[in-house]
Amino acid sequence: MIAILILAILSAAVIYHDTHSFVVRKYDVNSDKISRNYNFVLLSDLHGYVFGDNNDKLIAAIEEINPDAILCAGDMFTAHRIKGEIQYQAGLHVLTQLSAKYPVYMGNGNHEHKIKTFTGEFGNLFDRYRSALKRAGVVTLENDSIDVDGTNIRITGLDLDHDYFRKVVKLKMEKGHVEKMVGRSNKNAFQVLIAHNPQYFEEYSDWGADLIVSGHVHGGIIRLPLLGGVISPAIALFPKYDGGKFVRNGKTMILSRGIGTHSIHVRMFNPGEVDVIRVHKI
Repeated sequence: MIAILILAILSAAVIYHDTHSFVVRKYDVNSDKISRNYNFVLLSDLHGYVFGDNNDKLIAAIEEINPDAILCAGDMFTAHRIKGEIQYQAGLHVLTQLSAKYPVYMGNGNHEHKIKTFTGEFGNLFDRYRSALKRAGVVTLENDSIDVDGTNIRITGLDLDHDYFRKVVKLKMEKGHVEKMVGRSNKNAFQVLIAHNPQYFEEYSDWGADLIVSGHVHGGIIRLPLLGGVISPAIALFPKYDGGKFVRNGKTMILSRGIGTHSIHVRMFNPGEVDVIRVHKI
């Protein structure tokens, strides 16, 4: 009984720590398409979490990294009403504060896409949210692209339909769907794709993305040694893509384990993370 009690207390302590803290993880990518080394910070799945006073700890950690630009893979809030409202302010504050110092490029997650799509339920909230981001200088990419001035980097944001986030049974993506949504990739540039759902890594790499940045899976919520993340939001056990760096045919995906949680507020052996992606010229 004492051993069980100690184990329960230790588990609760780990869950509390990992659910209310974040770490910085660094990843390296090499390319002969860029003219100089370039550093991104990747943010994903904040889900309205606040670290410190008005997220000052999170913002300070990013300022210490001092990246060339910030990529946001979406779900900065949760599309569930709390006290009758969608609590989008924390994510909006982080992005607008950072955009005063760095270029910020944002793609939608399934929660942004939800309030964008279901206007009968959410009204014009998405339009107001997007307008606030644009006024602050955040570049919102919804199935469109931007060339980064002074570099040979092109960033594209893929805004997948809600069906591509269905639970249990994955929706098969037809060949050519990414190109149908966003147009052709730029084979001559270092092509970055912001795509919230990592399940379609093969389709993204076949499209021509040199670097894919994703989120959504929250690292599998609980991580076990050797086995990795336990469950995904799609209710898939031990998902193939749970977090970290994946390479396929020379194309790289950096999958953020996210910063916050939603619905089930649990992280275990899986603290939130801010990702640094260092793209090296070769």
